[in-house]
Amino acid sequence: MITSMNQVTLLIAISVFFLLLIHLRANPFKTTGLFVKNLYQSPKYLLHFLALISILVINKFELWLERQMVTPADFTPHIYRFEGDIVYWIQRIFEHEWLTFILGFFYVVIFTALLAASIAIYTHTKQFHLYYAFIYAIIINYLLAIPFYLFVPVNEVWYHIPQKVQFLMLDFFPTFEQEYRPLSGLDNCLPSLHTSVSVTIALIALRSKLVLWRWTASISAVIIIFSIFYMGIHWVVDMFAGVLLGVFAATVSLRVVEGRLWFRKMRWPLFGQARDYNEKM
Repeated sequence: MITSMNQVTLLIAISVFFLLLIHLRANPFKTTGLFVKNLYQSPKYLLHFLALISILVINKFELWLERQMVTPADFTPHIYRFEGDIVYWIQRIFEHEWLTFILGFFYVVIFTALLAASIAIYTHTKQFHLYYAFIYAIIINYLLAIPFYLFVPVNEVWYHIPQKVQFLMLDFFPTFEQEYRPLSGLDNCLPSLHTSVSVTIALIALRSKLVLWRWTASISAVIIIFSIFYMGIHWVVDMFAGVLLGVFAATVSLRVVEGRLWFRKMRWPLFGQARDYNEKM
């Protein structure tokens, strides 16, 4: 059971440590050193990392802006009429104490650990094209999701139908509402960023040279997507929207770094030819 965000932070750090140790078979502290070295030596690497940080700050600003706005109509009832009690039945069929712990851990800890591990792995293996693609994809995910959060509010499942669906996250993280909720709005459901970002991580990982990392990212994405239903957070519509967003973000980002972004039948070699992007900063 998680008791505080300090514990979450510690668990994320430990998870990242073991992800790097297992997939790189190298000292994770050395990998951290390479990350810092690249920040110091490569302006391009640094600027991209700062862009990633800035989009997370923008997401925080979205939550503030949402509180200042006149709340648009609630779209949750429309989704509930469309898909009914699917999430309720998922909970009823699969609910178990141990499954709650495992899925809660993946939702809160592993999801964030995969983000950090992606940057470290692509840096250590000098797959800088994947590092840049990863950053572009995360930025696209957030930039396209934020307008929906502002103008198409959809409440979490447990909040809309508490008489049927439980918020099982509280069994894993009792202070979730006080500690973790400030990072995400209650009505920021459509699309599911846990879904879209997990799909993005997996699709970019599939381009990696590390076979085990491909499997880890892909399996983790499936588990995290299942957790959004099991925990009573997202609707099925949120998941489908998240999958589409994740596929779009990953596809566009990979095409950009590979110089294959087509616009009006013209080739835009933004980062040079595909044959020589692998080792370039």
